[in-house]
Amino acid sequence: MSSVTKSRRPRGLFTGGLLAAGLGAIIVSWASPWPAVLIMRRLFERQADETAREMAPYVPKGGVAARLNVQYGDRGNETTLDVFAPLVSRDTLPAVVWIHGGGWISGTRKHVGPYARIIAWHGYVAVALNYTTAPEATYPTALRQLNSALAFLVRRASEYGIDPDRIILAGDSAGAQLASQLANLVTNEKFAKRMSITPALTPAQLRGVVLNCGIYDVSGIPKIVGVNGWGFRIALWAYLDKKDWSHTSGGVQMCSINYATAAFPPTWISGGNGDALTAVQSKPLAARLTSLGVPVTSVFYRDRHVPRMPHEYQFHLRFKEARAALASTLDFLGHVTG
Repeated sequence: MSSVTKSRRPRGLFTGGLLAAGLGAIIVSWASPWPAVLIMRRLFERQADETAREMAPYVPKGGVAARLNVQYGDRGNETTLDVFAPLVSRDTLPAVVWIHGGGWISGTRKHVGPYARIIAWHGYVAVALNYTTAPEATYPTALRQLNSALAFLVRRASEYGIDPDRIILAGDSAGAQLASQLANLVTNEKFAKRMSITPALTPAQLRGVVLNCGIYDVSGIPKIVGVNGWGFRIALWAYLDKKDWSHTSGGVQMCSINYATAAFPPTWISGGNGDALTAVQSKPLAARLTSLGVPVTSVFYRDRHVPRMPHEYQFHLRFKEARAALASTLDFLGHVTG
């Protein structure tokens, strides 16, 4: 039994209330992903709100300036960002651009705002991004929006105190998948041409990526059994706009592991031992990047580690493991930005 009480233990993906609430949506989901997606979104955002509140005691009370609800695109709140920076800085600073998770169907920049404030307090400009989630917009809309957000930040770098030659992409869960795709856009010219997207950054500007609990190879998701597999398949149906999404071009392009090259930026990557994604997503990507000669800092846990670290464990700062992961992330940021 861990030291974390049962009532405060973070939930995993597609568990608990989702299974009970989603049973009625399964039948109608044969025709459309919308009913199930709306149920999942409500539950995901409720959990994300709780996690953001849980981080509050660990956020510095001062020393960070915030510029909120900055418009970078033309879709209202969906294309906005928040910028956090140290109150006192005479120089431009590296930027850590964080992409929120939520299964491509939920979440907002506010859910990662507390973590971004912590990073900013340590001497970085931290940016939390919104993007349009599915089913309201389908792939690759979010990827294009995020690329345009990077272009916006480069154009406005002097205004926000950003050094445009020291940018780090970061993300959690689906946000980590998006960050990994953006990294491939920047460092793999063939992939960028295949996507018909002109990268907003050059490889020299992208100093590193921080990937928490992400999805980097969706090809195996159709084989996942149980409620986890069902939830992922519904989310990807909504995101890729096809029920048989695994055979679409988007389903292929989302497999970041297949497009990574030796030019992929230095990477910090982690996943919990209680997260079903770690063994089949994070660890294989870490191994792939290492085989390519990419510098990789990985934080993983033995299967028998107690307490078991859940999906998105890094935000649950009451865990000493989460605090250690944050310290490791900050060490990585300092190393790759000089």
